[in-house]
Amino acid sequence: MILEVAIMKIKPELISKFEAVFPKAATISASTPGYISHELQRCVETRGKYFYMIRWESIEAHEVNFRQSPRRDEFRKLLGEFWAEPNFTEHFEPVTGDRI
Repeated sequence: MILEVAIMKIKPELISKFEAVFPKAATISASTPGYISHELQRCVETRGKYFYMIRWESIEAHEVNFRQSPRRDEFRKLLGEFWAEPNFTEHFEPVTGDRI
C-alpha cells in the first residue's frame, strides 16, 4: 500500500465552495483502478491548508492509472480554480503495521 499525501492551499475566499465541490472531485480519484481509500483533513492552524490523503495499492496505481489518464484533467478542472498555489505531493509506504 502507498499513501499519497497532497498538500492543497486554497484561496481563503473560496474555502466554502472548495469544500462543497471536493466530494465530486474525490469520486474521480475513487474511480481509478488501484484506489483503496481517501480522506481530506483541514489544518486547524493555517486557514485554507488541506491534506488530501489517498491510499493506493501501488505507486503505479497513482502515477499511471490516475496521473496518465483523463481522470487527472477532470480532477484539476473541478478543483484548479480553488488552489492558491500548486499542490505539493509525496508518496509514503508503511514502516510498521501498527496504527495509532
